[in-house]
Amino acid sequence: MLPDTRRFPALPPKSIPEAGLYGAREAPPRDALRSAPRIGSRVANSLSFSPYAKHPHETRDPLAADNPHEIDDLEHLRVPDDTTIKHVFVFGLDDFNRRQLETLKPSGHYRFHELFKHQEVKAKGEFPVRMLLQEGTRRLGEFPGRIDAIVGYWDFPVCTMLPLLRRPYALPSASFEATLKCEHKYWSRLEQQRVVPNYVPPFCAVDPFVTIRSAKIPLDFPFWIKPVKAASSHLAFKVRNGDELAHAIQEIRRRIFRFGNPFNYLLQFADLPPEVAAVEGNHCIAEASISRGRQCTLEGYVHEGEVQVYGAIDSIREGKHRSSFARYQYPSRLPARVLDRMISITRQLMSHIGYDNSPFNIEYYWDAATDRIWLLEVNTRISKSHCPLFKHVDGAYHHQVMVDVALGRRPDFPYREGKYCYAGKFMWRVYQNAVVTRVPTPDELDDICQRIDGAEVQLHVREGMRLSQLLDQDSYSFEVAVIFLGANSQRKLLQKYRECQEAMHLRFDPVH
Repeated sequence: MLPDTRRFPALPPKSIPEAGLYGAREAPPRDALRSAPRIGSRVANSLSFSPYAKHPHETRDPLAADNPHEIDDLEHLRVPDDTTIKHVFVFGLDDFNRRQLETLKPSGHYRFHELFKHQEVKAKGEFPVRMLLQEGTRRLGEFPGRIDAIVGYWDFPVCTMLPLLRRPYALPSASFEATLKCEHKYWSRLEQQRVVPNYVPPFCAVDPFVTIRSAKIPLDFPFWIKPVKAASSHLAFKVRNGDELAHAIQEIRRRIFRFGNPFNYLLQFADLPPEVAAVEGNHCIAEASISRGRQCTLEGYVHEGEVQVYGAIDSIREGKHRSSFARYQYPSRLPARVLDRMISITRQLMSHIGYDNSPFNIEYYWDAATDRIWLLEVNTRISKSHCPLFKHVDGAYHHQVMVDVALGRRPDFPYREGKYCYAGKFMWRVYQNAVVTRVPTPDELDDICQRIDGAEVQLHVREGMRLSQLLDQDSYSFEVAVIFLGANSQRKLLQKYRECQEAMHLRFDPVH
């Protein structure tokens, strides 16, 4: 077992404020906006100003390699040991995020080395975690220069493995145990229940390989059941009766091993309390339904014990049970007082579990009718989906936060210095299996991105494929493309999305 060589200070819990500086619909005076501290700065303690801060551009509106064991950046392997150059290894590097990383400031200050390609990590039928850990350790050990940071922006297995890869080099990082207290859904709920119980729904562990009667789930219908380790709502089912529960269990039994087995391999490197050790990676968690209301994600980091939040993004859902993401929109339109309470809950939780020197994002629901906040889950990474949104609105990709914290620096992230007031990531979804009969050509995609200002398109399908071939989809839909956009009003943002959809001419034939 790898020794845990780091200890992490915890902050004392802070009380949860009942309201922000301004009410839900009351905008602060313009003088206050000019003097407001930036989110993420050392003196900013809440998002009180952010939902109302006027952006300078806002308009008035009512509404893969041949050899998988070869590091790509060979030209950087023999560079002089110049302390002004920071050597940053990226776990799961892809071209889309490489281009964003290369814009980080100060320009020319970083050398980004490809520890593994995205295709080696995420684009296969299984996650080869044993190979990734052993081969990653070998590649890092053979690097002749100084290793300044190891980073990643993907979910499992990347964010789960980062502490293990960093530990031999004593690099700034959350401990493996603190990471698992976020990543293992059942362990995370146990920790949440200890420190912020009023925001945690009833839950229990479920072994999907025993009979439903033997499982003895002590929750009333409807509730959600999902694996203790997955991503993108994979194998998450809302069950309203015994028949739906039986169907969910059948699907989970068939497909849970994709995440469960590799997660079990990694769990051997952690000191697990008995109540968690009994709930291994091929178990599930059942939770009372909390998906009423509006969903919001806070992006933050912990640096030397100080918990900071620098942005809030709304998650707009659609489809069956309103469980599929339609778009992420930045900045959040939730009331400031609600965001303040979410930040306070976040500080208490992250300090309690000893999470330090790493980024995170944390998801909440807010029910406006009852003013009730529910904590959904914690992720131990920046959300790559939000990177272009921060660029459009704040002027930089928040890879900057990821890299700064990994280098042991306090991030100095810009605020409202971007081109647009609003930004969104739109997830184009299809709600039944189908065959793809037409996709846009590369020239057509280039034309769309040039004609529609601020557009970036990622296509997930190819002509002739069945949507059921897509990996790691949620239980009720297929994500066929994502479109990043910026605009100076929400109405214009939605209009741009419709224009992109019409110009792409995607076509499908249903599978009967």
